[in-house]
Amino acid sequence: MTISHPPKPGTALWVYAHPRRGSLNDRLFREGVEALSTSYDVLTSDLHAQGFDPVLSRRDLGDLAGTAGNIAEQAGEAYARDQTPADVRAEQAKLAAAELLVVQFPLWWYGPPAILKGWFDRVLTSGFAYGDLDPELGVPRRYGDGGLVGRTALVVVTAGEDARSIGRRGVSGDLESLLFPLTHGVLWYVGIQTLDLHVIHDADGLDTAAVDREVERLRDRLRTVRAEPARRYRRLRDGDYRATRALHEDILPGRTDLGIHLASGS
Repeated sequence: MTISHPPKPGTALWVYAHPRRGSLNDRLFREGVEALSTSYDVLTSDLHAQGFDPVLSRRDLGDLAGTAGNIAEQAGEAYARDQTPADVRAEQAKLAAAELLVVQFPLWWYGPPAILKGWFDRVLTSGFAYGDLDPELGVPRRYGDGGLVGRTALVVVTAGEDARSIGRRGVSGDLESLLFPLTHGVLWYVGIQTLDLHVIHDADGLDTAAVDREVERLRDRLRTVRAEPARRYRRLRDGDYRATRALHEDILPGRTDLGIHLASGS
């Protein structure tokens, strides 16, 4: 069973995953939170500063820790029994309150750092973030449905490469595709829609003036973020996927790119 968690209007959660004080990411985090605070009540999860443990382990399974079974289901049962560890409950409470989620991280090995991946592993438990079958439609309450519907996320990512090398034809792959496991496979999976990515390119080589410009660009965006339209992925419950697995053959036939999962198909 999935418990619905209506967000508190005007509340945002900024989840930050970078270890170094005084870094570009640190400045973006501090000034971003300040800028966002003019229009939201901003909660923060500075994962390194908190010493958040990203490793899903026996402690996340409650009374079922010593039994065989599906770990995801057991973590969900621990949530249902109110046996989730205190550090995870605290993060779930912040996420449940937020209508806007900001996720900030450096791109390491073409994905988020391990500490952020572990935050998702431990915090987005069954029962809290997603759940069983919709009783009316008979499809899983995932991909646009679930406990966290009604939220929007802004992904802020710093990348050491330029816009061409990490663009549509770049040697490193298209950043939108590289982060599809996050925007669609994590956030949309639990019902959180996403805004366009906010990317800081060439992050390792910016001089002082360029850093100032990037900080101001982020501040400018955050001032109007509430009015931004979110990207619309296809919802599982709307029937576009055959047997809840593959897109119907008559929808955008012949295409296999990740763009087919956008509701616009673009």
